[in-house]
Amino acid sequence: MSISVDVYLLSGKSASMEVEPDASVESLKHRAQSELAVPRFALLLNSSGEVLDRAHTVTEAKLRSGDVLTLHVNPVQVQLHATTSAFAALLSDGSVVTWGNAGCGGDSSAVQHQLRDVQQIQASFGAFAAIRGDGSVVTWGNAVRGGDSGAAQDQLKNVQQIQASGAAFAAIRGDGSVVTWGDARFGGDSRAVPDQLRDVQQIQASYGAFAAIRGDGAVVTWGDAAGGGDSSVVQDQLQDVQQIQASDFAFAAIRGDGSVVTWGDACNGGDSSAVQDQLRDVQQIQASSGAFAAVLGDGSVVTWGDACNGGDSTVVQDQLRDVQQIQASEYAFAAILSDGSVVTWGDACFGGNSTAVQNQLRDVQQIQASGQAFAAILGDGSVVSWGRADDGGDSSAVQAMFCTSGTGKHEPQKGRVVQLETIATIAGAMT
Repeated sequence: MSISVDVYLLSGKSASMEVEPDASVESLKHRAQSELAVPRFALLLNSSGEVLDRAHTVTEAKLRSGDVLTLHVNPVQVQLHATTSAFAALLSDGSVVTWGNAGCGGDSSAVQHQLRDVQQIQASFGAFAAIRGDGSVVTWGNAVRGGDSGAAQDQLKNVQQIQASGAAFAAIRGDGSVVTWGDARFGGDSRAVPDQLRDVQQIQASYGAFAAIRGDGAVVTWGDAAGGGDSSVVQDQLQDVQQIQASDFAFAAIRGDGSVVTWGDACNGGDSSAVQDQLRDVQQIQASSGAFAAVLGDGSVVTWGDACNGGDSTVVQDQLRDVQQIQASEYAFAAILSDGSVVTWGDACFGGNSTAVQNQLRDVQQIQASGQAFAAILGDGSVVSWGRADDGGDSSAVQAMFCTSGTGKHEPQKGRVVQLETIATIAGAMT
């Protein structure tokens, strides 16, 4: 006997469908796509927000008459975000898919019903915070590391931007004020500088401190002094600041003239004197745990800080030409060149060696990193990952959920590092 289900798009458009119990979820999805006139790439979710395995039958998926399903359209457009051991993918329809260590934000099931119309996501070392279209904020993951925003929830309105230290978050509201929560030792308490936190335009964070750029180009810091929370030594230089980046215990600020000011722990990049004469016309800076990498106007790269953390790029320096973007794990860097290829350096175990997947790294559009691994989105929407397997460098478990043969049986990919066929594969790992 057939059952009747309703399939909805987030726009509200819907279709009622009759389906046989032994029909596959895949066939149901295709029918829904046809009825609702949506693109090829889509995911079918049950009423609990769980992605339905396309290889299952309707019976195996435990669907019943009257169930309301959701068709997520075009998830191939995605942004990746990461804690130290988990990823969160923001899909083009404003929904969120997570995977990895559950205690570090890999399990978003408790707030999945709230993760709608999400505009941006930020991550501490163990938790995520998502800004929705109405300016409200949803948090999940380790409560001590900012996964519980209950104490500040009534203030989290009209939020425009969020930044995270290792265990705290700071949110900029529409009026330029700042709301903080999480561990006070990591900058979760900004009461020491409330009068200075006005007209804030952007915030950056080290492991234990925050640095805020105001509309006048001045900088306000708070949190762990040893981790950059005290910028008094360079305060007179912090003028006309355009951008700030942070390692675990140091900050680097780009000024309007392309010069750079650093402060914090010298061993973690807080002292850039060895390369100061090279830091001219700096366009962007990225940081690992203990080092910085700056992209200059000519596409070359300057690095400083702990050599073991990627602060020494001499081995690949001749390859670092026409660099468009850099991303960093805890101890390594990955640079996207203008031709879509990727150059990596730093600790091999943390993604500093991409040779195992180098032939797949073509037409790379974006890279994101967990603490110990990288994930690259290619032009066709597929994803390549590398680095430490347990922290996102091995995506084979995700691949297996969506790779099926003509018989409908799973055919898991072999090997520790695989390329995902489409971003829909990622969504299958939602926990």
